[in-house]
Amino acid sequence: MQASDVVASKGQDRQPERLTHRRFRYTVRVILRDPLAFFSVLVIIVLIVLALFGPWIAPYPEQGKGRTNVPERFDPPSAKYWLGADQLGRDVLSRIIIGSSIALQVPMIVVILAVAVGAPLGALAGYAGGWLDNLIMRLTDLFLAFPSLLLAVAIVAALGPGLTNAMLAIAISWWPWYTRLVRGVTLSLRERYFVEAARSIGVPDRTIILRHILPNCVTPILVQATVDFGTVILAEGSLAFIGLGTQPPAPDWGLMVSQGRSYILDQWWISTFPGLAIFISVLAFNLLGDTLRDILDPRQYR
Repeated sequence: MQASDVVASKGQDRQPERLTHRRFRYTVRVILRDPLAFFSVLVIIVLIVLALFGPWIAPYPEQGKGRTNVPERFDPPSAKYWLGADQLGRDVLSRIIIGSSIALQVPMIVVILAVAVGAPLGALAGYAGGWLDNLIMRLTDLFLAFPSLLLAVAIVAALGPGLTNAMLAIAISWWPWYTRLVRGVTLSLRERYFVEAARSIGVPDRTIILRHILPNCVTPILVQATVDFGTVILAEGSLAFIGLGTQPPAPDWGLMVSQGRSYILDQWWISTFPGLAIFISVLAFNLLGDTLRDILDPRQYR
């Protein structure tokens, strides 16, 4: 092998590494230069830390898990209880910190289930076309005919209140969005040269879908899933608010808002601070989704 060939080979080997390095630098640059992106990443990092280490961070972890402290009920925000105490004397800050694990657990499970069902169905419908596409999309339209939250309420009302049933109900109402998303991407991918080349040499359709179609759908799925994290937090909080989600004494943010609504005029902190936790978390995931859309656009770092 000639020296020029060796140099060319080394240059080709380094191309993926250089591309990855450019992507990383662009990602850091976007996050540091955009205050909203930096805010979203910071909030999500704090949320993850609280979810993982909440029992060690919370000032009163036992109260955060539900232990009552009636003599100090309705204590306002103070040096002892930074965000006040609720109607049973429990530290609101500790319950928000402990409840962050539920706030992350629910959207993670729901999104994974929705993607696991919706993405393969969308890829199959878009790639196969014909009667199978019509069958899958009519089933998808049937689910989309109902508002997602209303459908989740109906399902969890039939299954019974509880966190597990709430997650299952939200996932059942969420998968059609990923089916539509992946189908649209697949319709454009199946006409690409690399798919036609794989089909022409006899690669099975299942292999084409798994190795060529679905991997190229990761970017839109990731962006949509990030936004859905915030939306699912809001949906689960809504179910808990009306008594169909997490049950007492679990420190669910939506349940805390519901329990404090009767005292909102005098003991405003019981509902206000959990509501702010929901608001900030949903906002952070929505902002992160917009940031990821910019970062994952390959035209940005060419």
